[in-house]
Amino acid sequence: MKPNAEDRIRAALSARAELVTHHDLSRNAPPQGRSWGVRRVRRVTYAVLGAAAAVTAVYLLALPATSPPPTLPAHTPRITEPAPSPPEQSPRVIDTP
Repeated sequence: MKPNAEDRIRAALSARAELVTHHDLSRNAPPQGRSWGVRRVRRVTYAVLGAAAAVTAVYLLALPATSPPPTLPAHTPRITEPAPSPPEQSPRVIDTP
């Protein structure tokens, strides 16, 4: 009769457990790796930049485009207003000796 998968897994785990002895176990604390790796910092940075880009895109696309205020037509004098007169020039007197 062939052993089924569960029996094979139990046999493998018990063989692995027999390899570990009390000398392998230590009272020291387990080693601690770096709390923030370069990959994690990069991921957080990209996430923040992506969120800022998304907010900027929503801000620019959601707001209507502002157009310049309409320009008023040039002021034309009304009929009742007197037309501006040209400045008066005094006649030049030429002295001849």
